[in-house]
Amino acid sequence: MQKRFTAIVVGTIVLSSGLVGCDFIKNIGEVKSSKPTATASPNSGSQTSQSNSLNALEKSIHQQVNEYRKSRNLPPLTLDDRISEQAKIHSQAMASGKVPFSHEGFEQRVKAIAKSINYRSSAENVAFNQGYSDPATQAVQGWLKSPGHLKNIEGDFDLTGVGVIKNAQGEFYFTQIFIKRSRYGF
Repeated sequence: MQKRFTAIVVGTIVLSSGLVGCDFIKNIGEVKSSKPTATASPNSGSQTSQSNSLNALEKSIHQQVNEYRKSRNLPPLTLDDRISEQAKIHSQAMASGKVPFSHEGFEQRVKAIAKSINYRSSAENVAFNQGYSDPATQAVQGWLKSPGHLKNIEGDFDLTGVGVIKNAQGEFYFTQIFIKRSRYGF
């Protein structure tokens, strides 16, 4: 199986919902011309197993990013379920081909998060890969090698959310959203 890794990043957005400075990174592999189809199985046992596996990948990404931040004397990011839900929705949309592999809809995700979290700034990293025994580590290592992704990982954020989805083609789609809460309630 050919291994593929692609990542994309958006720069930090301060008191704004406009996108800034996307960097595209592609490693190894050809780009498929067909749109991926999301995995949907009527077997609930299979879905539960896959859900647990994806949750483990999300936790692994969170842990690896925090380990990196700790190595740089940066405070850890708190994983927030509300942010993870928005990240998962975006990963699902990319995996199903509903949206292209991109930051499309980032402003809407941040607005949805803002309904329950007052924030000052936000950023997002996305990636996809296929054929790796540890897809979460592959995604994080790719982000750490990219200046734009690294800027988000090292950024002045205190909350994060991670969403991972695997489609029927075996491609993993990753979204990590970074949030800096507002101290002033707005």
